[in-house]
Amino acid sequence: MAPKSAKKSVTKKPVVKRRPAAKSRRLPVNFHSDNMSVVVDTTIPADRNAIDPVVQKIMATVRKMQCAAGKEDAIELALSEALANAVVHGCKCDPAKKVECCVACDEKTGMLIVVRDPGNGFKAGQIPNPVHGENIFSSHGRGIYLINQLMDEVRFHRNGAEIHMIKR
Repeated sequence: MAPKSAKKSVTKKPVVKRRPAAKSRRLPVNFHSDNMSVVVDTTIPADRNAIDPVVQKIMATVRKMQCAAGKEDAIELALSEALANAVVHGCKCDPAKKVECCVACDEKTGMLIVVRDPGNGFKAGQIPNPVHGENIFSSHGRGIYLINQLMDEVRFHRNGAEIHMIKR
């Protein structure tokens, strides 16, 4: 068996699929598929290097959708943080594991982003607040805080292994 450092990491290009909502899987959180104009559905390997390319492809579609016009920067950062958390914490950076991301747009409701990982999840209430006490000096632990600040609604499902983010 080759030493860890000798293993070559192969990253597959993420596939971004666009399809009408009527043909997509059912999305939760008060979004009605009849009202959705576009759905982006992608699965990426749990590799940190796969995050930015898929975020850029999703954001190109988000900008075209104009469902949350003027709020793209907030959406991009929240999406990046959610995907990074799924890859690092939910999948432990194991490229054999997959992270799913669905983005849906409803002109009346706004934009819904769902990120799922196969991990065991976490208890959102037990995450230390990064703007209090010694946590201010920590080099990590700001992702969930940022997501909550940037998005209008954030919900965790499957014990935290799935996050639903809404931007109106």
